[in-house]
Amino acid sequence: MSSNLRPGRSQTVSAPLHREHSVERLCDAGVTVYERALLESRVRAQEAVGTPCLLDFGLLQPSVEDACWLEPVAPALALHRLLRGSEERIADERRREELLIEAFQPLLRIDDGPPAGAVTPTLRVLSGKERINREITAVMTNASRELLTVQPRMALTGAPLEAAYALARARDQSLLDRGGRIRTLYQHTLRHLPIIVAHHERLRGDVEARALDEVTDRLIIVDRAVAFIPADAEGTLALEIRQPAIVGYLADAFDRLWQLATPVFPQAVARPTRDGITPRQHAIAALLVEGHTDAVIADRLGMNIRTARVHIAKLAATLGSQSRAQLGYLIGQSGILDRGR
Repeated sequence: MSSNLRPGRSQTVSAPLHREHSVERLCDAGVTVYERALLESRVRAQEAVGTPCLLDFGLLQPSVEDACWLEPVAPALALHRLLRGSEERIADERRREELLIEAFQPLLRIDDGPPAGAVTPTLRVLSGKERINREITAVMTNASRELLTVQPRMALTGAPLEAAYALARARDQSLLDRGGRIRTLYQHTLRHLPIIVAHHERLRGDVEARALDEVTDRLIIVDRAVAFIPADAEGTLALEIRQPAIVGYLADAFDRLWQLATPVFPQAVARPTRDGITPRQHAIAALLVEGHTDAVIADRLGMNIRTARVHIAKLAATLGSQSRAQLGYLIGQSGILDRGR
């Protein structure tokens, strides 16, 4: 039986595509070939075609006796050479720093402004929840007039939440004891949470809370002089803002939302139902005509998607709608959004 694969006949082997990477992160294929070379003292050059990184980083080198073979460089020797290269790069960076300092020294003498660090920065990035809480506590300790906060959707239970409220309650009460006042905006779905009710019932002083169907992301404004806002979705980064124009803008936005909100504490106020449409269904109707999906509506109003769909179904039944497209049309024709303004 004939075969195309005959002993001794050279064959072309197509090597898999090799992606460039740093020496700190050797590819799996490169590690496998290098380990075999160390165990067997050499590997065929053809076996390393798919791992050019081994030659580039000096982990393999051609055999002096036969160029068809590659011999491994001892790991200790390769490491020493690579570390020496890193040291040289660090030395180059230090020389560059010295040149920069030397170049800017005459310019620094011309600038007669305050030295760096003499003035509190108007914008700082705070990293880590512990540091964020520490900085808020420090600012609150020096507060004397007012705390404005927006509290959007959050985890509903758990020790971290309880600990966070205990810390916030101590800060808040200290401000109230100094004659300050506190105004808090909640998303409407949070207004009856036991932990929030207990938080406000335990505070003594000038405290008010109101709720809206939609609120901004978390916001803390202290004495209308310092503001804190999130800088990432996970809540591990925050911006501390001391720029007066920005803080003033955020405080004005809070005041406008406050006027639109429904009082919750110290005494909850029932929101009126118009033409059989509840306030929650009215908020959903406004988002429906904007073309939002059920998932987006649920997220913006702080509810789960099943609850949102129940409200949408009730709204459709009230307006006599048979389809999603018809519901949007009937909302527009009913005038309920105009009456809600």
